[in-house]
Amino acid sequence: MKQAIEKVIIVEGTSDKKKVKGIIKEPIEIICTNGTIGLNRLEELIDSVIDKDVYILVDADKAGEKLRKQFKKEFPEAEHLYIDKSYKEVATAPEHHLATVLLQANIDVFTQFLERG
Repeated sequence: MKQAIEKVIIVEGTSDKKKVKGIIKEPIEIICTNGTIGLNRLEELIDSVIDKDVYILVDADKAGEKLRKQFKKEFPEAEHLYIDKSYKEVATAPEHHLATVLLQANIDVFTQFLERG
C-alpha cells in the first residue's frame, strides 16, 4: 500500500528543493513556486494541498518575504519555517541548520545532518 503524503513544503526554487529533499527522511512533497507567484497559481496550489500539513520555507530576502506575506494572507493555515537571516538563501544554508529547522517542525530528517561539521 502506498503511503499518502501528508506533508508539503513550499520553497522558491529548484536548488532549494534539491537541498531540502536531500535532508528529509520521510515522504514529503516539495513544491517550487519559482519566485513570486500569481494569485491564480497560488489558489491552485492551495487547493491542491488544502488537506495536508503545509510548511513555507523561503529565502530570508525581499523576494522570500514577499512570498511569505502572500502565503500568510491567502493561506494562514500554513506553518512558516525560517532560516537564519545570515544565510539569506535556503539553497546556501548549511545542511545542519536546515535539518534543525525542519526537525523543529516535526519533519523527519537524516540524523547525519544534525551533527555539525
